[in-house]
Amino acid sequence: MSRIGNQPVKLPSGVTFVSAGGVVQVKGPKGSLSRKVATGISFREEGGSVIVERGDDSPTTRANHGLMRALVNSMVTGVSKGFQRKLEIVGVGYKAEIKGQTLVMSLGYSHPVEYPFPTGISIAVEKNTKMVVSGIDKEQVGQVASELRGYRPPDSYKGKGVRYEGEHVRIKAGKSGQK
Repeated sequence: MSRIGNQPVKLPSGVTFVSAGGVVQVKGPKGSLSRKVATGISFREEGGSVIVERGDDSPTTRANHGLMRALVNSMVTGVSKGFQRKLEIVGVGYKAEIKGQTLVMSLGYSHPVEYPFPTGISIAVEKNTKMVVSGIDKEQVGQVASELRGYRPPDSYKGKGVRYEGEHVRIKAGKSGQK
């Protein structure tokens, strides 16, 4: 029995939920999101919340029950509050700036790294070394943050690179001197 799937998803004021034709659509003050529904899963709206139900107890349907509830909850949170991931750039001479709809980063390569903003995502740069990726789709915000981190992951010897805010990087000991 899915504990996550059985919990209702509360709809804040200003958020509407529609499930029709195998597609779930959630609209709110920040925008709208839609997603295809897994087979065997149905939704019903009751008293300002959405309840996710499954048609049978097959292993696939049981697995999708909690998944669909979590995805709908993320959609509701996204259209009402939004999501953001914070990144830090660590290293001498490493910096980021925004030029139009493109993020330009200097990460120690012979060329600047240019990253055009995907639709639905906004990136803000604070103090040349802190970036905030924000949007309404949790999956897309996480993917963009991961791609930005992937251009220069933190080095395990000096700690230089792009990292998530609060990420702890273990620094290895360098070579020991010979006698």
